[in-house]
Amino acid sequence: MSRRKGELTPAAIDRGWPFQIALLAELSLGKVGAEQAEFCEKQKLMRCVRGHTVFHEDRHYNVHCFATRAGAQAFLAQYGGEWFDPKERGKGVNWNRWNKGSTVKSVS
Repeated sequence: MSRRKGELTPAAIDRGWPFQIALLAELSLGKVGAEQAEFCEKQKLMRCVRGHTVFHEDRHYNVHCFATRAGAQAFLAQYGGEWFDPKERGKGVNWNRWNKGSTVKSVS
C-alpha cells in the first residue's frame, strides 16, 4: 500500500499522540464530531487531526489520539469512551481489528 507524501502513518500517530481514547463511531459523527473537534481546540487538548478506526465484536470505534494524558482524560470525562492501547490493534490484513484486553498485565 502506498502512502501520500507527508501523510502521518499509524506508527507516527502512536509515537506522537500515545494517549488514545476509543469512542463508538456513532458518537463521533456529524454535529457531535464537530463539537468534539471544537472542544479539543478550545481546551487546547493537542488532539491529532488524524486518528484510527477499529472494530471489536461488530462495533466500530473512532480512536481519538492525544499528545498528553491530561488531554485524553479531559476528552474522556466530556464524551465517554475507553482507553485504547495501540498494541491491541491487529496486524496485516486485520489492521483495524481491536484485540481488546490482549495486553492486560497480570498482577503478581
